[in-house]
Amino acid sequence: MDTPIYEHYGEAMIDGQVPYRDFAVEYPPAALPVFLVPALGDGDYRERFEGLMAGLGVALVLVVAAAASSWWAPFFVAVAPLLLGSVVLTRFDLWPAFLTAAAFALLLAGRFRFSLGVLGVATAAKLYPALLAPIALAHIWRTRGRRQALVCGAVFAAVIAAIVLPFALISPGGVWHSLWVQAGRPLQIESLGAGMLLVAHHVFGLDLTMESSHGSQNLAGGAADTLAVLTTLAQVAAVIAVWAWYARGPADGDRLVRAGAAAVCAFIAFGKVLSPQFLIWLLPLVPLVRGRRGFLASGVLAGALVLTQLWFPYRYWELALEFDPAASWFVFARDLTLVALLVVLTARARAGSTRS
Repeated sequence: MDTPIYEHYGEAMIDGQVPYRDFAVEYPPAALPVFLVPALGDGDYRERFEGLMAGLGVALVLVVAAAASSWWAPFFVAVAPLLLGSVVLTRFDLWPAFLTAAAFALLLAGRFRFSLGVLGVATAAKLYPALLAPIALAHIWRTRGRRQALVCGAVFAAVIAAIVLPFALISPGGVWHSLWVQAGRPLQIESLGAGMLLVAHHVFGLDLTMESSHGSQNLAGGAADTLAVLTTLAQVAAVIAVWAWYARGPADGDRLVRAGAAAVCAFIAFGKVLSPQFLIWLLPLVPLVRGRRGFLASGVLAGALVLTQLWFPYRYWELALEFDPAASWFVFARDLTLVALLVVLTARARAGSTRS
């Protein structure tokens, strides 16, 4: 559970300590407010933090409802926490997910500069929203021209700089460490690469070694290191392919939503780290996909959410310490389901289909 870590950050700030300089933080600066706010009152920090996340969840439903063309998208977002489980409220990922949804809603409404500004805040809270910036800028370039795209790109960069630069000036080493902690992580036990090794362990008797580091449980050894590199290369290639796919095709809202959801899905599915809370990132994006493809994609995502809750958090330590067979197969099935979701989002429509 990450809530005690958040509480430590919040109490340190209450005591006057400066993040990154006086204590290490593994998240970007725009995440700090959601750690600080629950620490401002008396009583149980966890209850206040979960209350804050619940409020953000309601706000997320409302934003998705404003951006969606049907009742399905906000309904799916509203019921998704039941499918994924307690991790929704015990991690801060609803904060960047809300900001990302707001940025996308503004983008679909044609409020391009405001959209890229909000997306900059989201990126400064958790780095993954930056995956949407190339897609958003390509959309703006195609619909409003190069000048508007350059202005929006400048807004995006300026917002990130305004949030991150003060901390970087105070403690460049601390900010760099927070970035390196994420980039330098080994093959986490819940990732697709680790899922392959877990299956090989149970089917072929492959020896595995677990090591705890970087705040997670990871697989160590030559095979794990190789798969960490290979899946990272696949991750980069898949994200770039999604960017290129959108840039070369029509600049319409349906493709914009599909490309955004697909870029985030590719980043999650092939990453060397795949924590359960990463699925929260997809909640405001996938249900916005329209037509039959949208229903199918939401159904596949629902399957991934349920497969996650079948082992997390209840069987997590059995997985990490004992390579529990049931949990291992659930992890691998969940990871393959996310790959299937990427296929659904990016596959060409059948001939004669009226909705791509």
